[in-house]
Amino acid sequence: MKKIIIKYIANTITDQELETLRLWLKKENNQETFDQYIKASYDIDTVMNKPDLDTAYKKIRHSIDTEKKSKFRILPVWSRYAAAAVVVFMFSYIYVFDNKEQPAEVLNTFVTTVESGVDKATLTLDDGSNIILEAGTVYNNKTVASNGEEIIYKKEQETIINLEDKVEANKTESKIAYNYLTTPRGGEFQITLADGTQVWLNSETKLKYPTVFKKGESRQIELVYGEAYFDVSSSKNHHGATFKVISNLQEVEVFGTEFNIKAYKDEASVYTTLAEGKVAVSNFAFKENLKVGQQSVIDKSTGKINVKTVNIYNETAWRLGAFSFKNKTLKEIMKVLSRWYDIDIVFENKELETIKFNGVLNKKMTLEETLNSIKRSSNLNYLVNDTKIILK
Repeated sequence: MKKIIIKYIANTITDQELETLRLWLKKENNQETFDQYIKASYDIDTVMNKPDLDTAYKKIRHSIDTEKKSKFRILPVWSRYAAAAVVVFMFSYIYVFDNKEQPAEVLNTFVTTVESGVDKATLTLDDGSNIILEAGTVYNNKTVASNGEEIIYKKEQETIINLEDKVEANKTESKIAYNYLTTPRGGEFQITLADGTQVWLNSETKLKYPTVFKKGESRQIELVYGEAYFDVSSSKNHHGATFKVISNLQEVEVFGTEFNIKAYKDEASVYTTLAEGKVAVSNFAFKENLKVGQQSVIDKSTGKINVKTVNIYNETAWRLGAFSFKNKTLKEIMKVLSRWYDIDIVFENKELETIKFNGVLNKKMTLEETLNSIKRSSNLNYLVNDTKIILK
């Protein structure tokens, strides 16, 4: 019966299964279990803008009472991204169907006060000076402006007014100024480069880029470390100039496309996921051309490039306000959460590291809400030592 209800939520139920579900619901104790599961399943509401759960629940129950011989449809989607996430089982489903008693909530001042990450970054100018960018902070100079949530570089000036200006421009053109944008743990930020390319930086990420791009030359930037999503301005808008992203062990060349690179210092591989268009991933020995939905994985120890097909949403949901985990180990999940909440997480019980989960978490949830969501599905216990989370 558990599988039938799951298929119902995922919109894959058959007529025969629907009738079985209807008969099963005639028993009062089954009604309660079903009610719990629908509400647990719709924890997806926390991924985006929290719909009216009661209204959603009434609609789904009404549909099962009124429809006879047709497949069920999922409820109206409250965001275009929730549709992709709804088929992923929420962390709470094991708790509902295993009938395990939920462990007492761990109340701790540190856990209850840790909020999610926010828009913040440090802009390092060519002269070495640092500018702190965060919500409510406005910054402007001749080439760049920030409202505290994103930073925008002014487009290159291509019009030459007179001969003297042209001579002066040629003098300064040889020296390109480079800036760095760095997000700390617990931070994220967005930047629009001088060519119109948009880049989203995840937590603990550093990007190096020129303040302007030379006309007719390949546009090149560097992801020093971390994770970033790129929406590249087409080469058609820049006289055919390609766009390159240099990162640890690889070079990604594009003409105008969208892709994600994850190149954290503490991970064993570098991941590049193509969302739109085409890219070429290469290093000193290998080269691979990616298609949409493919991900290249470079092993840092060997340099070899492996290509696999992935779910784009799962790999890029962080940019859309959610974390989507598909068959991820608890160790991998906790590494993501430690960066986002700027905390240290330690496994006292090493066996927990390899437990795998599927689920979606709203990035705006507090640390306590996030830990409790995971705890419901695994009987996971934790304690707090100063500012360190210890998983038992």
